Amino acid sequence: MGWNLLWSMLTAEPLLTWGLIVFVIGTLIFAFIVDTIKEQKLRKSGMREIDKMSGRKFEEYLQAQLKTSGYNVKLTPASGDYGADLVLSSKGKKIIVQVKRYKKNVGVKAVQEIASAKSHYKADECWVITNSFFTEQAKKLAVTNHVKLIDRNQLMNWIIKNNKGEEKSS
Repeated sequence: MGWNLLWSMLTAEPLLTWGLIVFVIGTLIFAFIVDTIKEQKLRKSGMREIDKMSGRKFEEYLQAQLKTSGYNVKLTPASGDYGADLVLSSKGKKIIVQVKRYKKNVGVKAVQEIASAKSHYKADECWVITNSFFTEQAKKLAVTNHVKLIDRNQLMNWIIKNNKGEEKSS
């Protein structure tokens, strides 16, 4: 009975029927375009390759990217780093970075580690950079501890911007 009612409503008002058809087709086309743009952005950024890297390789990759952005970058030892993977300097400012190449969202532990390393390194700023995203708790703790969080989307945009800059200078 439900299908009969729906069919009688659609055939009773042809303008409504065409409106619904156009709306559904338009929505599908829009979704396809958005997915295509996301896919192109993913390819340009190299995030698929990043997702396959080891944690240390990701640190080395970010070291190169940050140098391209104009920072002096020092990679800390693999162990005994007091919570910082990279030490950046630029214009008299020292920034320490915790790098997390994760499949899951990054939690509060990364924020705690970099926040506690700030005084050890006598840093002006501290960041956590990930190929993933952050939990709500990590975001809240980052705000209260003045930790800058750079998630997957921000990282993708930054890499694409860096790559465009390299293309122009070539």
